[in-house]
Amino acid sequence: MDLLYTENFDGFCLVSSDSDFTKLASRLREAGLFVYGFGRKQAPVAFQKACDKFTYTEILGEQEEDSNTSIESKPASDRQESVQAANKNGRFKKDQKLANSEEADKVFPKELVSLLKRAYEATAGEDGLANLGPFGSQILKISPAFDPRSYGYGKLGAFIRDTDLFEIQEVSSEHNPAVKVLYVKLKG
Repeated sequence: MDLLYTENFDGFCLVSSDSDFTKLASRLREAGLFVYGFGRKQAPVAFQKACDKFTYTEILGEQEEDSNTSIESKPASDRQESVQAANKNGRFKKDQKLANSEEADKVFPKELVSLLKRAYEATAGEDGLANLGPFGSQILKISPAFDPRSYGYGKLGAFIRDTDLFEIQEVSSEHNPAVKVLYVKLKG
């Protein structure tokens, strides 16, 4: 708290899985500072939500597993086993591209699908498009512990593509045509 009162910091990083840090994270945010939280997956949800961004330490430094086969290329019986295994492990590797949204419902937890839809609804314009940047920010506002790396993805765009819940549109930036801006639109 002494560091807080020096007013020399824009944010703090709290590394813990202990609920005792929930009040500290809340107090730091009340002071207008950004709070990064790092901890194990079993960290209390209240502590995770008290942070602006919470990262599970289990996903830091993970190496992506090499695999040459995708779920689509497997026979139907093996595909179902792969989907169930990915769901059981709480992970979905990016080499396991889904064939349809019915498989997405089996792989991705309902809470995750609900989170993505809530963030989309909060950021989509009248045309039904949501800029990927504000969409990702809204996801973090709702669930500070969300991280596409938890599902085997390094980038949000690749994760969103493989959920098969959204259409992705690339639009050239008005200021720099070489830069592409990604927009998402809920399917169906």
